[in-house]
Parts: sequence; C-alpha cells; structure tokens
Amino acid sequence: MIDVETGGWLVKDSHVGGRIDSYYEYLLKGAILFDDAELWAMWQDTIAAVNAHVADEASGGLWYGHVNMNTGKQRATVFGALYAFFPAVLALGGDLDRAARLEDSCYKMWTLHGIAPELLDYNTMKVVLGSYQLRPEIVESAYYLYHYTGDEKYRRMGATFFNSLVERCKTDAGFAAIADVRTGVQIDPMESYFLAETMKYFYLLFAPPQAFDFEKAVFNTEAHPIWKKNSERLDGRIRHSN
Repeated sequence: MIDVETGGWLVKDSHVGGRIDSYYEYLLKGAILFDDAELWAMWQDTIAAVNAHVADEASGGLWYGHVNMNTGKQRATVFGALYAFFPAVLALGGDLDRAARLEDSCYKMWTLHGIAPELLDYNTMKVVLGSYQLRPEIVESAYYLYHYTGDEKYRRMGATFFNSLVERCKTDAGFAAIADVRTGVQIDPMESYFLAETMKYFYLLFAPPQAFDFEKAVFNTEAHPIWKKNSERLDGRIRHSN
C-alpha cells in the first residue's frame, strides 16, 4: 500500500492476498491475452521472486505467507480465502506441481472447520479472522487444476466445497455469509460476486468439457471471459503436461 499523494509506502508486506493479488494475476493473463513479451518477462521475474521469498513450507504443505518487501524476512504465517486464487494462477503459468500442492493446502484450510476462514495462521493451524464471505477463489483453483490435469480429485474437492456451502450458507432468500466459521452463525450479505464467480466456477467445474472452451478465453479477476484472438500463447512458452 502506498500514499497516492506522497508516493510513500504505508504497508511494506509482500504476499499474494488481497490488495496485491490481481497484480500477479494480470501480469500473466495480460501476457497471454495480448501475447506481450514484456508482460511475460515481468511475470517470470515476479513469480521467481514470490516462489523464492514468499512461498513457505509448513504444517506438511506449501503455503504463501507475508514477508518484508525489501528484505524478504518473514512477517506473518497467514493465508486465507482470498489467497486461494493462487493455485489457479500457478496452473495457468504452467507450474502444476506447486499449484497442486497449494490447492491441497487450501483444501486443508477448508476442511479444518468445514469452510474456509478469511485468514488462517498456517503455522499453528489456528483461525486469525473467521468470517466466510462466499468467496470463489478456492473453487476457481479447483476448476483450473481439473482442466489441466483431468484428475477427478478436484471435482471431489469441488463437491466438498459445494456441499459445505449449501449446508452452512443456504437460506430461503439466497446464500448468507458467515460471521465465523467456528460458530457457523450466518450474517446478511450475499455479495454479487457469489453469482458472478463462485457459482460460475462450480458450474464450469462440473460441466462437460465441451460446455466451455477454456483455451480460447482468459478470465478476468471477476470471472468474465475475454476471448483471445487466437489460441496460441506466447509462441508455446507456457507448456502444460497432463
């Protein structure tokens, strides 16, 4: 975070969560959508630094925490619902190994209390911020990984996510956010992204492959598909092996 009037840094944490997440996403997706070599080079530099300094091995899995942006020194071992988009970005960038390992961690976060908290200390596996805001990111990542691997494991994960959502959040008038996943107490909001993203990714995860041609589109951060002019991506520099 910066002060837009002075340019001074207000928060010097580097991570993959809210307020920085779309930067990573759009570096890669911009490179793909526009076949832009400069954005591709920026993505390569950025993901190399993130994997070197922000990635963290803890609690038997791969996570991405908070570090000081200048020194790389760890500042917090927190990860949460908004961070769970990152397996999808890793998969889109061709790093299926890290994507799969991180989605496993996301699943562990979800099943800890039957639904994902906003923030979790992954070192202690204790909830830091317990609300659940009907967020789509963990489902998005399951969809990407299922697309690239064809592994039914990700549909089984998706079924767990969907059944939890129906059990914990469904009401007579829609779906409710949860004040704290540890108590399950519902609160009133249902954000518009629940329909635009969460339910859309559930549909795509379970739809037959011919229902949507993934390779001909790039999803923006609100899950709206932008159609590519051609299906070739950066002269084949991004490769996936199923």
